[in-house]
Amino acid sequence: MRLLVVEDEERLAAALRRGLQAEGFAVDVAHDGQDGLEMARHGGYDAMILDVMLPRLSGYRVVRQLRAERHWLPVLMLSAKDGEYDQADGLDCGADDYLTKPFSYVVLLARLRALLRRGTQARPVVLACGDVELDPAEKRVLVGGTEVTLTTREFALLEYLIRRPGEVVSKTELLDHVWDAALDTAPNAVEVYIGYLRRKIGRERLETVRGAGYRLVAAAATVPDARA
Repeated sequence: MRLLVVEDEERLAAALRRGLQAEGFAVDVAHDGQDGLEMARHGGYDAMILDVMLPRLSGYRVVRQLRAERHWLPVLMLSAKDGEYDQADGLDCGADDYLTKPFSYVVLLARLRALLRRGTQARPVVLACGDVELDPAEKRVLVGGTEVTLTTREFALLEYLIRRPGEVVSKTELLDHVWDAALDTAPNAVEVYIGYLRRKIGRERLETVRGAGYRLVAAAATVPDARA
């Protein structure tokens, strides 16, 4: 397994390299964000340990850029910034885990092993189906590049569907995952909110599969009339 450590504190970077090499990893080190980004893009690494406060390019910007390029390298962030909002920012911008300094080396290794087990499957920060984009952290939805305002329930419904693009999702499944199980919600509540959602994102994007459920699809592109 090849790891990339991006850390500007040289003593800590050297200690991480020695410890990880002793565990059998091949380790490369970068000391600033720009070099780390370039190495992550082209180095064929299995995971990256990334500091937040880096010269030239912050760890936040590094991971955002990688995710924007659809690069799914597992990222474990390390930082002395231990506030809950700092940790939330790191995870929301695309990191897979966040560990605060000072840290336990045993815990670092365990979290790294967990990341490696997950692999490099796609896990975008912004979810998309065709021209519909949903940002779970920012609670924003764009349709064809235009922001659309949704209620909390409409947003939750769209988020569940957009995580399963092209799949048929039953009313029962939507009730189980979007509505509070403790409430006695009538099944027609799903139909009502599907109607609300269709009016906001376009009927053509949300299909009814009779007897089975609903399916979110990419809207068909409009083909210009060659005679026009």
